[in-house]
Amino acid sequence: MNANTYVAIMAGGVGSRFWPASREARPKQFLDILGAGKSLLRHTFERFLALCPVECIYVVTHANYCQQVLEHLPELHPCQVIGEPVRRNTAPCVAYTAFKLYNLNPQANLVIVPADHIIQDEVEFLRVVRHGLDFSARHDALLTIGIRPTRPDTGYGYIQFEQTPAEGEVHKTLRFTEKPPLEKAQEFLLAGNYLWNAGVFIWRAEVVLQAFAQYSQGIYNSLQAGSACYNTPEEAAFVEATYPELPNISVDYALMERASNVYTLPASFGWSDLGTWASLHAESLKDDQANAVQCQYSILQETRNCLIRTPQDKLVVVRGLDDFIVVDEGDVLLIYPKSKEQEIKNVSKVLANSGQERFI
Repeated sequence: MNANTYVAIMAGGVGSRFWPASREARPKQFLDILGAGKSLLRHTFERFLALCPVECIYVVTHANYCQQVLEHLPELHPCQVIGEPVRRNTAPCVAYTAFKLYNLNPQANLVIVPADHIIQDEVEFLRVVRHGLDFSARHDALLTIGIRPTRPDTGYGYIQFEQTPAEGEVHKTLRFTEKPPLEKAQEFLLAGNYLWNAGVFIWRAEVVLQAFAQYSQGIYNSLQAGSACYNTPEEAAFVEATYPELPNISVDYALMERASNVYTLPASFGWSDLGTWASLHAESLKDDQANAVQCQYSILQETRNCLIRTPQDKLVVVRGLDDFIVVDEGDVLLIYPKSKEQEIKNVSKVLANSGQERFI
């Protein structure tokens, strides 16, 4: 294991498209959404134990979730859980983490990864990550892992890359495209030099801080002002005062779409961002009618293409449903067409406007 290798797991989101299982108080990264006996966060953490020592794995989350992180990952010291006082998307998250780790180790070589993705072939995933870390250790590069597309998916961003490798399996990126219409996604698939943007990044802390200084000076200057207090008792007060003033912007918009030293590493290791109930249905074991059922007792008749998730001790009887999501969380029962699942995240707004925040 390389002493300069660090991992930062981003675990601060709410997962509103997984409502009602994912709530403000206990979002999806803390759920056993796969029915495998472990939370998504735990799966992600264990994935990296073969890459670097436990003390080099950090979790970046909302301050309200720090205790939950430690409950799921008791191996971590509290100083390895980075609490953001407010949500400001991934750019401030990445910059704050880079400042902290650079302060600890100026040679820090960092993997940034979401807490809630599925990786089916973990051996291949770690091989790709090691290849990326070797590249970023030797080059002043911003590297992202891209997934070779298997279908013209309109729910993912795309990365176009130069066909000729820059080195090994690494390619120079040409442009990023956010969630294209179906016709464009089909064109990208046929072109052969487009990848899904997995949101997994590899770079040295020094290099990404240089990029922030050049392309996102507001974030850089605000967080650089606290350089002397990172990893000290004064850090919390500085971050509490500074973070709310930072812009709400993703690292893709702040850096990746603007910088000239951006590279991508094409990969295939059975990846899903597990962003919606439909993606969970797609990744789950299914019966002969394509139903994914997460309950102990069920009687399904004339029911097809459904995701059904209920408490384990509940009997579920369903007849005549096709392509639906059925999720029973005790205080909330969701029955929703799978084809309209993108609307589910808007339910929280309806509940807030009607004074029903207890269900959010």
